[in-house]
Amino acid sequence: MSETPSLTRCEWPGMAGNPMYEAYHDTEWGVPEYDSRALWEKLVLDGFQAGLAWITILRKRDAFRAAFDNFDPEKVARYGEGDRARLMADAGIVRSNAKIDAAIESAKIYLQMKARGEDFSEFCWGFVGGEPVQNGWTSKSQVPAQTDLAVEVSKALKAKGFKFVGPVIVYAWMQATGLVNDHLTCCERHDAVKRLAR
Repeated sequence: MSETPSLTRCEWPGMAGNPMYEAYHDTEWGVPEYDSRALWEKLVLDGFQAGLAWITILRKRDAFRAAFDNFDPEKVARYGEGDRARLMADAGIVRSNAKIDAAIESAKIYLQMKARGEDFSEFCWGFVGGEPVQNGWTSKSQVPAQTDLAVEVSKALKAKGFKFVGPVIVYAWMQATGLVNDHLTCCERHDAVKRLAR
């Protein structure tokens, strides 16, 4: 039984009665994120999600943060073979050589962008003109897995060298970080998130 049965939420499979999942939906998902480091962390975590359910990553998020030095790009970019071995031995995270290497490489790309004066947050928000796309879906079946905009963002990220940033992953990240508001209109978070836009 949900702790807040009166709250009307999006129709996510497996969320009802799961306190962690409900809290994520009610406090984080869709909230516009403007912090560059936080946007990068979420992009890395969505990359680790590839082929898995988001709840799997959510359950492991604290372990990921501990393993990746709280996603400090300066530290992650310096990871060497010892760190790779440490991460592959860490049962608390998703152990994939390809995904771990992609995370380390993405930290380097993030820092290269910063060194060129390219702010990651400005880069991300530039695709939506600085304002969240406000969608008006009335049922889960209407919510797309990807959009033309997600394809565009995916191509731009790939061009910079990021990996595990296909359009479906990118769209999930855009939804999570509030670049798009995909809470259903019947969900009480839809209007609340809409008011949080700058």
